[in-house]
Amino acid sequence: MTDTATDFDVMIVGAGISGIGMAAHMKEKAPGHSFAIVERRDNLGGTWDLFRYPGIRSDSDMHTLGFDFEPWKHEKSIADGPSILEYLDRIVDDRDIRRHIRFGHKVISADWRESDARWHVTLETGEGERKHLTANWLYLGSGYYDYDEPYDPGFDFGEFAGQVVHPQFWPQDLDYSGKNVVVIGSGATAVTIVPSMSDKAAKVTMLQRTPTWMFSRPAKDALANFLRKILPEKTAYKITRWKNITLQDFGFKRARNKPKKMAEALHKRIRKSLGEDWDMTAFTPPYNPWDQRLCLVPDDDLFEAMKSGKAEIVTGHIKAFEKGGVRLTDDSFLPADIVVTATGLKLAVAGKIALSRDGVPIDLAQHYYYKGCMFSNVPNLAVVFGYLNASWTLRADINSDYICRVLTESRRRGVDVVEPVLTPQAEAAIEEDDIFDFSSGYIQRSKSIMPKNAVAYPWRLNQEYVADRKRMQDDPIDDGLLAFRQHGANARSADEQLEAAE
Repeated sequence: MTDTATDFDVMIVGAGISGIGMAAHMKEKAPGHSFAIVERRDNLGGTWDLFRYPGIRSDSDMHTLGFDFEPWKHEKSIADGPSILEYLDRIVDDRDIRRHIRFGHKVISADWRESDARWHVTLETGEGERKHLTANWLYLGSGYYDYDEPYDPGFDFGEFAGQVVHPQFWPQDLDYSGKNVVVIGSGATAVTIVPSMSDKAAKVTMLQRTPTWMFSRPAKDALANFLRKILPEKTAYKITRWKNITLQDFGFKRARNKPKKMAEALHKRIRKSLGEDWDMTAFTPPYNPWDQRLCLVPDDDLFEAMKSGKAEIVTGHIKAFEKGGVRLTDDSFLPADIVVTATGLKLAVAGKIALSRDGVPIDLAQHYYYKGCMFSNVPNLAVVFGYLNASWTLRADINSDYICRVLTESRRRGVDVVEPVLTPQAEAAIEEDDIFDFSSGYIQRSKSIMPKNAVAYPWRLNQEYVADRKRMQDDPIDDGLLAFRQHGANARSADEQLEAAE
């Protein structure tokens, strides 16, 4: 057994929304614990630093995508990328977090060693140097998708003579002025890019294989801006946040319970923007609203671009990429100088870090989520995987708060290992659930790599923020499943420990 000092109590992986949120929560709620954030990129922000395509913005309101502890002060609640980065920068500087961030450090592997109750982490710098650090806890705020490799649908660009761009790797010097642009895809990225490029491009065509449900709302929240004039900043933010959480929850449940009514309401709103005579075929998916995430159209920007003739939506299947554009299977032809492949992300689990326990690989696909925060029979490891039906940060906030309470309880007890224990007998009795009840392609493609999900709480990643928040705050930390122990306190094997904890 080694007695050398742990480098950090908590190593936070990722300096995006999840990682910065955890650091801020620790500063307030677990101030006696040391931490470091390791970030593979040279800047903070995660997604908001990586993506640089035209119009990059949030697809949910910043009163819920913002943190519970830091009011959103901008007039627009549907915010652009630079405004979100400004918000994160302010949090990092106001709370003295920046000095804890190690930029240009990519986590390659992490091995939990029971002998000293530490994660032994191997990192690689931008110069290719390997480093080794240790931490008692590993908190993964590394996001949910592969930063290196987007989803590749396997297009053959054979004879196409123009430029092909993926939104994840947008070239800074792309000149699309006066060009014909075809954006392949119908998700949030495509819906953002099309109106944003239409101001300079000759024509922007969104080519969709399948329509997506869309809804329009103002980019500015009138109530939020009014309340900020008459109430203290934090009070106004709290009220607006509660209002938007309630509306999100109501809208999702209404879509699931009364899908036809929701579809009619969405179509009614689109007709209000485009006109009563507009053909709704391009806005009528073969699935119900919220079977996939809805696409936000702030201030009707996509619809306004369509009415002006600068943008259009075409539904069809690609036959071939030809010299001057895209040929569809119905033999129609879309002229294109530039093709943007907004075809989706490739999901990744745990930031593609090779996790192991005393040298034995940990396959998270064989472990159950515990309270959407930890994993069965994996010690001192926490993760953030945000909501599909609400803002990502809602989960980040409750997970950060929960782990801070676990850290505090561990120190009070004088222990250094915390593990959600699921015995073989208990696991055999679990009824497994579909981890994501969504039909989106990127979700369906990734199911084989995702951790397991049970029907019953707490062994699941839930999709109900209001219920999750109450449970995470009110349920006792010591629930009979979360085992607290001091490393080396007994010499029993892991199997014997599980048996004893049953």
